[in-house]
Amino acid sequence: MCPKNASYYGNRAATLMMLGRFREALADAQQSVRLDDSFVRGHLREGKCHLSLGNAMAACRSFQRALELDHKNAQAQQEFKNANAVIEYEKIAESDFEKRDFRKVVFCMDRALEFAPACHRFKILKAECLAMLGRYPEAQSVASDILRMDSTNADALYVRGLCLYYEDCIEKAVQFFVQALRMAPDHEKACVACRNAKALKAKKEDGNKAFKEGNYKLAYELYTEALGIDPNNIKTNAKLYCNRGTVNSKLRKLDDAIEDCTSAVKLDDTYVKAYLRRAQCYMDTEQYEEAVRDYEKVYQTEKTKEHKQLLKNAQLELKKSKRKDYYKILGVDKNASEDEIKKAYRKRALMHHPDRHSGASAEVQKEEEKKFKEVGEAFTILSDPKKKTRYDSGQDLDEEGMNMGDFDANNIFKAFFGGPGGFSFEASGPGNFFFQFG
Repeated sequence: MCPKNASYYGNRAATLMMLGRFREALADAQQSVRLDDSFVRGHLREGKCHLSLGNAMAACRSFQRALELDHKNAQAQQEFKNANAVIEYEKIAESDFEKRDFRKVVFCMDRALEFAPACHRFKILKAECLAMLGRYPEAQSVASDILRMDSTNADALYVRGLCLYYEDCIEKAVQFFVQALRMAPDHEKACVACRNAKALKAKKEDGNKAFKEGNYKLAYELYTEALGIDPNNIKTNAKLYCNRGTVNSKLRKLDDAIEDCTSAVKLDDTYVKAYLRRAQCYMDTEQYEEAVRDYEKVYQTEKTKEHKQLLKNAQLELKKSKRKDYYKILGVDKNASEDEIKKAYRKRALMHHPDRHSGASAEVQKEEEKKFKEVGEAFTILSDPKKKTRYDSGQDLDEEGMNMGDFDANNIFKAFFGGPGGFSFEASGPGNFFFQFG
């Protein structure tokens, strides 16, 4: 009815702004100032729309024009400051993104979005940084909100894929990256992410195949190559480290296996499988305190009967490790036969017998006497099936009258070698002895 009235366009722009329809509002505001360049409210509304959509430079020009027309206009003065603040936040965010300081970028974008609530560019940058920080639900929420308004937004599709990629849902992630590239074939980030995702998936699957076939050396190489593809993919890399740790344990490279599992839990401290693998390696290397700590962590996370039993086993081995290791004292394996235990005792008892060291210093004599006693103590336990069973099961030997402080190593020795006169040590020269048996 009245298409040349600037205030009508200005009023409709204000209404559209209240409805959050800033692009439509911007068109009306611009039409209002084309019709009347002296229309201050029109310039203010144009500036406000530019700012809300994230175009702070254009907003500054509109607010400057409003101030030229009315230099005392308080709203124009404040909005001009706000626009400059957004420009500053953008600069800081750009610099911090290059430095990989993603927390600071999120902070800057949150501040900028207070003035530019309809800016998809700021929201996408925030979402991308949230994904890099591992805050996937928040990042997905931001990207999904944008996609509800614009299903063809390539940046939002990329961020959605990025979240899935970092959550180790690689196949689904590739679908989003491909969709983003359909909308924007030159989208560099989506292109790189898609390439990395496909390469990572292929290497991991090849490594798994080699492992299942028993080709551990090849599996190790493939997992190592996969780990070099994308250091930012924390969840997938945690699994790759754990997989490589499993390979190392198969190759009996237990220290390397422990190191890989440690790398895995550093990346993902909730990764139960990595704790279990490392705990088993600790058990195999007799690092029982570390094993107990890992099994406790697992049991706190998943209170299953299996995990409880693993913890009890580790605690038992820790308890046993704090006692004298009678097998180590005799120099035999834990599965040694009765004959092997007897042979070991014969050898060690003769080696450490006090008479053999009668010409040594008082300090050496004392040390050898101590070892002689320990050898006798070890033989007393390991040669008696009942005591050996209690010892192997971790039970206290002082129970049921098995007080090890009461036995005499010389009596054990004499009984083993046939009593008095059974043998004697004879000197054949300074420091040399031979055994004379009766």
